[in-house]
Amino acid sequence: MNKEKYAAIGLLSVALLSPKAFGQSQAAQAQYSPPPVTGDPSFQGSVPQGTASATPLALTLQDAIERGLKANLGLLTSEQSSNEVRAQRLRALAGLLPKVDGKLSMTEQQINLQALGFNVALPPNLGFQIPTIVRPYSYQTAQASATIPLFDFSALSTFRGSREETKAAMLSIKNARDLVVQAVGNAYLQIIADAARITAKRAEIEADTAVFNNATRRHDAGVAIAIDVLRAQVELKQRQQQLVSVTNQFEKDKLTLGRITGLPSGQDFTVADPSPSVPLEAVTLKEALAKAYEHRPDFQAARARVIAAQFTLRAAKAERYPTLTASGRYGDEGLRLLNNSHGVFTATGAIEFNIFDGGRIKADILQNNSELRNRRNEMENLRGQIDYEVRSSLLDLKSAADQVDVAGTNVQLANETLKQARDRFAAGVTNTVEIMQAQQSVADADENLISAQFQYNLGKVELARSLGLAEEGMRAYFAKRP
Repeated sequence: MNKEKYAAIGLLSVALLSPKAFGQSQAAQAQYSPPPVTGDPSFQGSVPQGTASATPLALTLQDAIERGLKANLGLLTSEQSSNEVRAQRLRALAGLLPKVDGKLSMTEQQINLQALGFNVALPPNLGFQIPTIVRPYSYQTAQASATIPLFDFSALSTFRGSREETKAAMLSIKNARDLVVQAVGNAYLQIIADAARITAKRAEIEADTAVFNNATRRHDAGVAIAIDVLRAQVELKQRQQQLVSVTNQFEKDKLTLGRITGLPSGQDFTVADPSPSVPLEAVTLKEALAKAYEHRPDFQAARARVIAAQFTLRAAKAERYPTLTASGRYGDEGLRLLNNSHGVFTATGAIEFNIFDGGRIKADILQNNSELRNRRNEMENLRGQIDYEVRSSLLDLKSAADQVDVAGTNVQLANETLKQARDRFAAGVTNTVEIMQAQQSVADADENLISAQFQYNLGKVELARSLGLAEEGMRAYFAKRP
């Protein structure tokens, strides 16, 4: 009896320490963890909108995207950066427009002529002397002055460059919207995959519970050994532990989506599968690249920044050119403006040109030339990055589609194997090792199918982003089919 007890303990230790002995794969034992967050961390935050309600919010994918486009921190920051660029454009425009000022003044004045160098003494026989102090007097002035730039090629080039920077800023907002859509889509699809894993784990727990109850009844009837009961119980506890882990990850991923979309703190919500792996229409690599270069806002923004840098370099070179300005003032001046005054004016035309600046203009040219080279290099690097992203997205999408097909077939085969193993166990032909191996195969097949479907839907999001059509693509790729 003691030998049987020790043998049972030994086999139980093997079951606990070596899951492979019962056909459990390494993938099944590892705790699930979502893919790491990449990209700008600001797109993983938001400004919460509204207040939380006690009723769970039914959140569709489109609703989540719309909320993200209103509250995501990355997009809000990009919009404010665009306003700063617009301010720079207005400042550059001001350098080309006339500057007009008005002035109203009243002056009370007393003058010491000696301090001004007027110190003349008249002969005494004249009977009077010129006073050295001009007694206090007052006068009033109303005038307007203007400075008009007639020709300043450097300022004109600066303004043209600022227009391109404004265009780039607006395109950056469009790019930020695409990044928000991508972040929301990834987070939403992650929750869908988590929910599918929870459903699968619960089904596995029900199956393991049935095996455990069956093994217990057979043991009580004296037709099964105690180790069969222990194996079934160990398997059941492991499934329950995995369910706890997957459920915890599900709740954490819901928090992540809430942070991205700006949901009120503590707001509960439900999600729905946006589409059951809807296949995409075939698109060739040439067509995809053409769409990407045409629609990617970050690429268009990079091109605008190159043009802006060209204008800035032109402005630096134009600092050597002469500038032509006109200025003047016109007003009314006198003791009293209403009844003792007269019009006064001044008109000036000037040409200013550089004679010697100690190398400042040359330094500006060198600096802006380097800036232009950097902008061109960044644009070409982005061109290569877009090519890589489009090719990678198409490859991942095709691979994921093939994996979905294979994983679906494997689920059917694993379920058939499990059915036969249960029949053999019920007939007393085999023990719980075979049935647990079959159940583990079903669990692995379910996980592979869930992962493949998640990767396929994720591939659709990545393709939409790589083509520069994230908002349009999400509506098309995840539209409800009748």
